[in-house]
Amino acid sequence: MKSVLITGASRGIGRATAILAGGKGWSVGVNYMANLAAAEATAAAVRAAGGRAVVIKGDVSVEADVINMFDATATAFGRIDGVVINAGVAAPSLQLAEMTAERLRRMFDTNILGAYLCAREAARRLPLDKGGRGGSVVLLSSIAAKLGAPFDFVDYAGSKGAVDSLTVGLAKELAKQSVRVNAIRPGLTNTEMQAASGDPDRANRLGASTPVGRAAQPEEIAEAIMFLLSDAASYVTGAILDVSGGR
Repeated sequence: MKSVLITGASRGIGRATAILAGGKGWSVGVNYMANLAAAEATAAAVRAAGGRAVVIKGDVSVEADVINMFDATATAFGRIDGVVINAGVAAPSLQLAEMTAERLRRMFDTNILGAYLCAREAARRLPLDKGGRGGSVVLLSSIAAKLGAPFDFVDYAGSKGAVDSLTVGLAKELAKQSVRVNAIRPGLTNTEMQAASGDPDRANRLGASTPVGRAAQPEEIAEAIMFLLSDAASYVTGAILDVSGGR
């Protein structure tokens, strides 16, 4: 049975991915930062779907927490085959001129530093030359990295641009060690994170203007993530897959 650590798995895309992985027989490390009840509900859903699960508290922007997430997953399941770097934050829509340094620091600490710390830990454990068995790392970027999110959240867009660069560079560093590194750029998706923009109906409202005419559901993004985690994507690395309804 393969195992995967999913950061930010208590809600949204992370939760949907955890449950889908469980349905495919994977064991899942369910990371959360604050909402234990939501994380335990995700773990219960993973088990109901046919997988195993362990709940792990931790802030991705804290190095010690990241190390513990990997340790706890490896201890629970004996191995780590995949890592989904999903945890992230958003903030209310603002132009850059109106953003505080505190907002920018929180955005970049979680979305950039957190992604890099998780990716670094994966790079220390999964490669063959580090005693690992190889595996797959999937990072969650955003279509905002391409579009820039003007008048909305250019800070968020920029943080996801850093994720894109990390994906391409790390994929090349780890390719010969049987570790694949790819990213997903979701578009407008119906998750709790949309409420952080100050407009809870934002995904549905703006989704109507996409080429497909609607917002995505978290489960649709999860399917793409599971493809990249799976052996079906054995020749895919350094790829950034847009799952954005044509935006």
